[in-house]
This record gives sequence, structure tokens and C-alpha cells, in this order.
Amino acid sequence: MSERTIFERRQLACLRQQLRGPVLGPDDPDYDATRSIWNGMIDRHPAAIARCLGTADVIAAVRFARESNARISVRGGGHNVSGNAVCEGGLMIDLSLMKGITADPAMRTALAQPGLTLKEFHQGTQSFGLATTMGINSDTGIAGLTLGGGLGWLMGKLGLACDNLRAAEVVTASGDLVRASEDEHSDLLWGLRGGGGNFGVVTTFEYRLHEVGPLVLCGAVIHRADKAVEVLRFYRDFLAEAPEELGTVVTLRRAAALPVIPERLHGVPIVQIAACYVGRPEDGERVLRPLREFGPPELDLFNVRPYLVFQGMFDATVPKGWRYYWKSQRVPQLTDSAIETLCQHAFEMRSQRSYTIIFHPAGAVSRISEEATAFSGRAPGHEVNINAAMGPQDPDDCDWCREFFQALQHHSTGGVYVNFLMAEGEDRVRAAYGPEKHARLSILKARWDPDNVFRMNQNIAPSFSGSRPI
Repeated sequence: MSERTIFERRQLACLRQQLRGPVLGPDDPDYDATRSIWNGMIDRHPAAIARCLGTADVIAAVRFARESNARISVRGGGHNVSGNAVCEGGLMIDLSLMKGITADPAMRTALAQPGLTLKEFHQGTQSFGLATTMGINSDTGIAGLTLGGGLGWLMGKLGLACDNLRAAEVVTASGDLVRASEDEHSDLLWGLRGGGGNFGVVTTFEYRLHEVGPLVLCGAVIHRADKAVEVLRFYRDFLAEAPEELGTVVTLRRAAALPVIPERLHGVPIVQIAACYVGRPEDGERVLRPLREFGPPELDLFNVRPYLVFQGMFDATVPKGWRYYWKSQRVPQLTDSAIETLCQHAFEMRSQRSYTIIFHPAGAVSRISEEATAFSGRAPGHEVNINAAMGPQDPDDCDWCREFFQALQHHSTGGVYVNFLMAEGEDRVRAAYGPEKHARLSILKARWDPDNVFRMNQNIAPSFSGSRPI
């Protein structure tokens, strides 16, 4: 398969005849806008972009790329930090126009297409007071989030996004359409639940829904960074007693100039603890009282508001087009030493926009067997994502990110959440799954994509050394 393919005009004309959606070449007006993704650091130029409108378009695009010996990349919602959604040369299969969603309130399920963002997904479910775990920023795409695992506000009570994936329709590397469920191709469903885009192009996701909202108690408290050590120690102890209904995310950064934040705090180093309570707001008030009273905080933003509003509450702090560079570690415990390392490095960023974010997968995430899905790392702990975020005029912060990452390694399990990886090589992909699960995924890859057609991802190479039932 060619690493860089340039199509002739007759080839593109042939592809256009096969697709309902548009096929863009470099000279087309929408080409640059379509090839751009959330991370402005990625600037690649596909030879062509197939803007699919449905499953038949995806099948035609995959078969065309195979016949042309062209590299394939797959773009879903476009909230892509690693850049794997965009290839240099070859064919970019763009799913962002596939935004259909059908919720069944009686069965508490939803059929969703891969171009949906989190906001669009829950616009289709919240009218029925239903939701499932779906990240923390409303412009994230559901496809990449789910296939890599899917951390989010609701995971303590409801599990990961991939845990709520009941079935999927998948276009395979051979250009065939298959359904993966517990009853059909269960091995493939196992791989889709955390194995990323290694096994095919998902054209329909079937999710399990739960009663959530539409109004929830949610928000954040903000403390100045000079209290960071004591705040994080309190947070650690608070988590030990918090119920599964409470999802929390900690951010260490400079306060953004948002309307909800007073001007006196703009640009000030802060510790922000955001949370969402999945349950009756009056119960959440009791649970959150210690968090809201400790300090006391510089600012308390908790209120009862629509879950849809909360999901986009922090979108403005991470807009499309900035340059993003991530490094991440899985930290099992917030020990005093780990907290000191976090506080020592988190506020040394050069860019005003860089930040460190800490997730806490536990509860329902940890109750599911490690062997049940391809997702790895279910023991309670903390996913620490160090994010160099740089606007057009900001200094480069990648060195800060790398140095912070190295300092935190002493406190890490060595594992990492696969959706937080950039282009970091095979060893880091192995670290995301562990040796045994990675070997199992490699065998599955050989079964479903023996030629490694879908390689523009956190790639798992096919292994032909044997077979293992799944």
C-alpha cells in the first residue's frame, strides 16, 4: 500500500460516480476546510476526500482505495489530536456528514452515525431524559471517543462509552458490511470496545441509554494555585467517600476569560474541580457540600442546569484550530508525592492556554472485568493529560509538556489511555493495552484486517503467529 498516492482525474471521476456524497480534490473550494481538524498542528493534504453520506458511500470508498492501492484515513467528528484522521496523499474517508440519530425511549437505545458530535448525540436523547457516557466537550466526535474507550462525566455510574456500545455496523477492510454484537461477530465487538479504528469503519453505533437529566446539578469550584497542594489533598480524601453518581474532573491552568469567571481571575493560575451529579439534585447538594465549602473556593459555579448546557460549558477553552500537543500518564493514586509533582510542574507552562486535566475512572468502570473489552486500565486511578495548548501568538509549550511528562513517570503505572496518545510509537500503544491484551488484539487484527489497511490510528499490527478464541 502506497504511503502517498496522488489520484488521476479519471480515478476521481470514477469515485464520484460511485458516491452520493461529494468527492473533493485539492482544487475544490471546500477541500481545505474539510481536511482541517481540531488540532491546528496537523496540516496534511489527502489526494482526495470522500465525503460519505451513508454506508454505501463508505463501502465504495474503501473498495476504491483498496483497488487504487491507496492509503486510507478515517475522519469522524474531527476532534482529533493525533492527526490520524488526515493522511498525506491517499484517500481521507470523511464521515462528518453522517449525523443521523434515532433514540428509542421504550428500549432505551440509540442508533447513531459516526459524524455526530457529543452535543448532537445528546440533542437526540435528552428530549427523552436519556443519555450515556460521552466525554466532557460537546464538539468531540462520538466515534473516536467510543472506539478508544470513552471517559466522561457519567462513567462512575454508567461505565465508559464503549461499555454502553451494544452493537455496531462495520465496513471491513475487504469492503464488506458486518454487524458486531454479542450474538454476531462477538470477537469484533470486543475489539471495537476500546481497540480504536483498527478493525474497520463503524457506520452505525447502537448504544444503551440511561435516565439522565435533562436537568442535573453540575458546575465547578475554583481555587487559586497557591492552595493547590491542600486542595488536591482534600480532593483525594473527598473522592474516597464520594458516590458513583458524582463524576469529577480536575483542571490545573490559568483561568480563562469566560463570561462566568470574574475578570479579577482572568489569567490567574487556578485549580478547578468540575463535577456532575447523576441523580436527584437535592441528593447531589448533600454530596457536594464538603467540596463547595472547603477553602472556601474563590468561585462556586455549581447550579442546576441542563446537562446539554453543562457538556459545552468549557468548550471555549479548547477551540478548534489551536495547536495541541498532549502527553499522558496513568497515575494509580494521588499520593502526597504525586500531588507535589503535579503542583510543581503544572503552572510552569509558557502558553497562557496550556493546562493539565485529571480524570478519575472508577465505580462502574472498575466493576467490569478487564477481559470483557479491549479497553485496558479499569483499576481505580487517575488519567493525567498534560496539554500544551497554543493559539496563533502563543509560545511553543511542547518542551514543558515533555518535561512534565518525564517528571510524572515516577508516579505512573506505565499505562496510558489510548485516546490521549499522539504519534508516540508502538511501545506506547502496547503500554495502552498491556502485553497480553495487545497480543490478543493483534490476532484479532489479523482476522479482520490482515493487510493493515486501517493503519492511520494507534495502530495494532496483525499477528499471524496463532489464533485464540475470543
